[in-house]
Amino acid sequence: MPSTHNWINNPLGVVEELFAASQNNPNSGWEAKVVEFFKGHLKEKDAHTSVPSMNDVPLHYLKPDSLVKFRCLIQDMFDPEFYMGVYETVDPSSQAKVLRCGKYKDVTECGVSTSVTFRSINALINDYCVQPQVDFNSRNIVTSERQTFYCVPVPGENSWVKECYADSSQSRALPSTSYAPNRQKRSYEDDDMDGMDAQPQKQREHHAGVQMNPDQHGKADARRKETEVAPGNMASASHLDLNFPLPDEKGPSCLIKVYEDWESFKLNDIIEVYGILSVSPALSALAEDKDASSSLVDPSDLMETTEEQRVHSPPASLVPRLHMLYAKPLAQNNPLLPCATLQDNHAFLSSTLSEMASVRGDFHAYLTRILLGDSMAAEYLILHLVSSVYARRDVLPLGKFTLNMSGCPTVSSYTERLYEVIQQLVPCSFYLGMSLRNMNQMRMVPKKDYVANRLVSGALQLAKNTSLFLDETQLEQGQLDTTGVRNVTALGNVISWQKVDYDFNYHQMEFPCNINVLVASEGRSLLPSDCQIHLHPQVAPDHMDEYLTSIPINAQTTSQLNKFRLYLSVARQMDYNISEEVTKSVEDDFVDMRKDDPHSISAEDLHRMLIVARLLSLSLGHTSLSRDVWLRAKHMEIQRSCRMEQHKSVNGNEP
Repeated sequence: MPSTHNWINNPLGVVEELFAASQNNPNSGWEAKVVEFFKGHLKEKDAHTSVPSMNDVPLHYLKPDSLVKFRCLIQDMFDPEFYMGVYETVDPSSQAKVLRCGKYKDVTECGVSTSVTFRSINALINDYCVQPQVDFNSRNIVTSERQTFYCVPVPGENSWVKECYADSSQSRALPSTSYAPNRQKRSYEDDDMDGMDAQPQKQREHHAGVQMNPDQHGKADARRKETEVAPGNMASASHLDLNFPLPDEKGPSCLIKVYEDWESFKLNDIIEVYGILSVSPALSALAEDKDASSSLVDPSDLMETTEEQRVHSPPASLVPRLHMLYAKPLAQNNPLLPCATLQDNHAFLSSTLSEMASVRGDFHAYLTRILLGDSMAAEYLILHLVSSVYARRDVLPLGKFTLNMSGCPTVSSYTERLYEVIQQLVPCSFYLGMSLRNMNQMRMVPKKDYVANRLVSGALQLAKNTSLFLDETQLEQGQLDTTGVRNVTALGNVISWQKVDYDFNYHQMEFPCNINVLVASEGRSLLPSDCQIHLHPQVAPDHMDEYLTSIPINAQTTSQLNKFRLYLSVARQMDYNISEEVTKSVEDDFVDMRKDDPHSISAEDLHRMLIVARLLSLSLGHTSLSRDVWLRAKHMEIQRSCRMEQHKSVNGNEP
């Protein structure tokens, strides 16, 4: 196995060496050995932290053709493409032929695309080449297939998550430009796409759209900055629709080239991809030449429309290509959790479970203060925050717990302050003010664009375990138009069935989701919910403004917040069961409660009690339901029901 290569700075060197060795042994399985090589090195202790991340390091700081990683959501899946896995070059002067590897590349050593769809264009380009040319008539060409995923940063990922990931990275990527930066690691939030540095790079001339060998230019020749794109390709992030699901998102989007097992990936999966970065300017030059020479090409070769070409072949300086070597599915994106699953990390799990009860006590006290002294509301908010869909029975998602917190004050932007607190606790979240304008104008459901052959994203294309905060206090008088009605219906489907029906024009396609929905409202929400708790502030109305102003959002220390963050993520992932003994006890309780008054409790009430009992057990660090926790859950539900009855009697117009 290769040992002398710097496998992070020059991963293609590893690939080339294994490919060359395979020429003497056709059955060597060199492609599998490439994957095994990188998987093995990445699994070594802390090796993955040495790989630069596209999430933390601006693109112009990353070395082309180096190994990088990208934490992302699969936003779209394009059609498979064919490429030259193996091709043969011919030296024009000596006529010597050499077999070369085209895998993990967009551009060959001759500066032509490895994609066979460019054959006619490449034939024209090769006429201008003075270096070895690709022999398209060679019998040694091997045509292979790869899949392309369009990936974006995890939607709604909160700043504390990004900072934790960046701080845990040991990599210090040197800039790929000739200037030295003031600091070596910057987040995309701090990076201005319109002007990252005052020192321009020297302009490179392109000859017939041909990119030279990266080994000749890559180390000394820096790739263009985003503001210095090749002529004819003067695009910027503001002019290119990067198709982020949420507004005001920042960070790179990326085309991921997948070579193996692409059937194992699904739309909306969160993955961390390790791959070879491709940002060759020749990609843009080839696209320009393709447009310019389209009149010379057989129309049957032009399978894509102009709009589709624009979407599927964006400037590499803005949407880089990443050739996947290895991808790790992320069940969650909390950087405080160990890489191994909880079940595989017994020491971490046992130590965390031993502190769950005490952390829960501190967390409950913190939320009680945020919720204006309402201890019961704090209990139910904890249950909501640890809830997650753990299974599906037919169409019914099990484990969801949408909470409608009614009675929220409208002074001092209370709901927005409450959301800021939740932002500090969960990895991903999104605040949606349900104003008439938002409901009538926002695109919430993803829609298929057949002209560009892409999935246009919507605000409900979210990663699993995202906290969606719906602020109904923003409601105002007015009428919902057709878009508004569709959006409200879509929100109802997420709450009731944990699904989003994507719009494919002629039909709808159902995509399951796992989104925690919290609805803040003055009265009862117009949306469905699994549970409603009416807020009872322990603060006099005259002192409400003063009290809210006195609550600092970041009242807790970072170490205390990290305990809360870890607590919530662990509780969500814990296993849970009910013994036969406790099941029998619950059944007996249900029968006893209905003896005196058959209408006092319904099957729906029992179902909610069981959900509350499950979430209460998990929040206490218990993996099974005990008799004591069941009685506590039952008492909580009785108290909540009494509060709701009292509220109805006070507010007769409350449904």
